[in-house]
This record gives sequence, structure tokens and C-alpha cells, in this order.
Amino acid sequence: MDMLLTGAGVVALLLGVLALGSWVFSGLVIVAMLSLWGLGDFDTQRIGLILSKILFRAANSWELSAIPLFILMGELIFRSDISERLFRGLTPLTRHLPGGILHTNVMGCTLFAAVSGSSAATTATVGKITTQELAKRHYDRNLSIGSLAGAGSLGLLIPPSIVMIVYGVQAEVSISKLFMAGVLPGLLIAALYIGYVAMRSLIDPSIAPRGEDDATGLGGALLNLAPVLGLIVIVLGAIYSGIATPSEAAAVGCAATLVLLLWERQLTLRLFIDALSGALISAVMVCSLLIAAALLSTAMGYLHLPRELAGWIADQAFSPIALLLALAVFYIVLGLFLDGISITVMSLPITLPIIVQAGYDPLWFGVFLVIMVELGQITPPVGFNLFVLQGLTGESIGRVALASAPFFVLMCIGALIVCLWPSIALWLPTVLSG
Repeated sequence: MDMLLTGAGVVALLLGVLALGSWVFSGLVIVAMLSLWGLGDFDTQRIGLILSKILFRAANSWELSAIPLFILMGELIFRSDISERLFRGLTPLTRHLPGGILHTNVMGCTLFAAVSGSSAATTATVGKITTQELAKRHYDRNLSIGSLAGAGSLGLLIPPSIVMIVYGVQAEVSISKLFMAGVLPGLLIAALYIGYVAMRSLIDPSIAPRGEDDATGLGGALLNLAPVLGLIVIVLGAIYSGIATPSEAAAVGCAATLVLLLWERQLTLRLFIDALSGALISAVMVCSLLIAAALLSTAMGYLHLPRELAGWIADQAFSPIALLLALAVFYIVLGLFLDGISITVMSLPITLPIIVQAGYDPLWFGVFLVIMVELGQITPPVGFNLFVLQGLTGESIGRVALASAPFFVLMCIGALIVCLWPSIALWLPTVLSG
């Protein structure tokens, strides 16, 4: 009972601090310090000593270097014409499918996710091209917006993924294996989206009118896709072949992107400065959250909360399905109010020990958690993808959310499939690591 009261007190304190409008990273630090002082009877001198040691150790993590590099890579691509060429390359490959070039949303986001690592960046980069083109060709507005919202969230699941790096650092799980584990679930959810769009188009052909003629053949399409495909091969090939760690692969990817832009004479001083500025803002935000979360995790350890909570869960004899269902609801509710990285760093000190106690593989749970976080990207009131699309389309947030609802359901189905058959996530890491 004391453990439950302590846990409830920490959660109430965290929600209270956030409700006051505090920045998430400062809220985490405040809650950690107040928890140690009020619940753990630590004096201020000891709290200061713990704070300094943990902050220094967390900030010195080598794995964190991958985050600003992958973000910079995405910023450089976002500001070039690679996204336009991606659309031109996918158009002749999709025009004969049921749904036509509506599939460029899903396929474009799936490919771009493999060089971005960010859901919002994926949605914005692909959406700035496809929303205008699909509207010009009179494709169904709701299906166009919804498919982009759902597919854009794949930027968190398909490697390289910023959220997976965050999870790997916190959970002390191999980031390379996490990247491998996200590939098949990401492709599964993309296939569900493609199947849904095709089915809707077969039922009602008016939502995907024919008539878009594109003389570009297979050779021209592959030529347009070459920049993205080349970067994917360089980054993921370096990781999966064992040549480079994720951090080193991020540096290689940045260098390859710069060389590509120089070769195509797109790299200007203004573009480079804008990309650095955008990457700096995002990277500082993510790394600040991670460092603050390390302090909260340590505070929870000093209070013995994760160990006692895990023991309590074990004593309740919850079935594995009941535990996952409860966690799914928990994460979906958090997704209504917080961004994915904040959800991960805030919840993991408590949920990870429970999962390990229940016998689940932390590697598999990383994939499950990322899918839950993806759901939050397309749920109001703070779904980032919804706001990105509102800005791109000029539609109300209500209409964007409604258009995204079927893809929310499809992602839930994808999560259920991964829960029923965990090997979908674990097979590739096992094969490539073996």
C-alpha cells in the first residue's frame, strides 16, 4: 500500500507540475528532486551530489550523438528537392494500383522514414508535395489527409528512429537491434494502410479518379528514387553489416547527404545554416529530456519504486494480455497530451521493470512502445502530425483528426498483430545478429 501511495504521489506531482505550464524537462528535474526530498528524506546536499553525478553521466552518453546527426540529415533533405523527386519517382509505380497515386503518401513516408527518424519531419516533407498534387487531381480529401497522417507516423518506427534511440539509451538495449526490430512491424503497418486505400478505392472508384498520365518509365522512376534509396542503403547498410554503430552511421549519413547536395549543386550557405539551426533546436530539446529523465529514473530507483511496483504487479498475477492492454490504454491516454519522446522518458522508469518482471523481451517492448507513441501522433488535442497537416492543408484540426481515425484503427490492428506474433519484431534481429 505504501508503494502505491508513493507511486500515486509521484504521478500526481508530475501531472501537477506539467499542468502549471512547466517545460517537460524542467518538470522532470523538479519532480525528481522533490521526490527525493519529500518521499526519500534526502537532504539538499545529497540531492545536489546525486544531481551532478547523474546529469554528467547522462550527458556523456555516446549514443546521444546519433540524435543531432540524424535530425540534421532530415533537415538537409527537407530543404532540398529530394522529396519532390521522391514523389515523381513513386507516381509511375503507383498509378496502375487501385487508389492510384494516393499510395505515394504511404510509400513516400515509408521510404523517407528510413532516412529521417522523425514523424513530424516525414509528414511535413512528403506532405508538402503530395497534398497539393492529390488536391489538384481531385483525389478524396479525407483519404488523402488521413493516409498521410497515418503513414507519417512511421517515421518513429522504421529505422533510423529518434524515439528508438531514446528508448535504447534508457532501457540499455542495443540500438542496432532495435532498428532491426522496427523494420517488419513498420512494413506491416504500411501494408495495412496500402490495403485499406486499395479496398476503399475498389468500393468507390470516385475517390481515386484515373487520368493522371505520366510518361516516366521504370528507369526514370528509379532515377528519381535513387537519392533516397542510396541514403537508405548507406545508413542502414552500415549499421546492419556491422561496419558502423548507429552513431557512426548517422555521421556517415550526414556526410553522404552533404556530398549528394554538393553534387547536385543544391547546397547553399543559407540552406546549411537553416538546417543546422533547425537541427540544433530539436536536438537540444530531445537531449535535455533524456538527461532529465535519467535523473527521474535514478530518483525512482532510490525510492525503490520500480522494484516494489514490479513485485506488486507480479503478486497480482495479471495475465500477459491484461497487462499489455492496460499499458496500451495508459500510453494512448498519455498520447492525448504529450509528445512521443516525453512519453517515453517519463514512463519508462516505471513501465520497463513491470514488463521485465512479466517476462517480456525489452527489445520487443521497444517496438510495442513506439507503436503506442505513434498512435499519439494522430490523436487530438496535441497530435503533432495533425498540426503539421493542419498547416499544410488549411483544414480544421477536427477534420484532420476525423480523416486520421481509420488509420488510428489500422495501427491498433498492427499493434495487436505484433502482440500476438512477437516474432514479427524479433525475427530480423535474431537472424542478422546470429
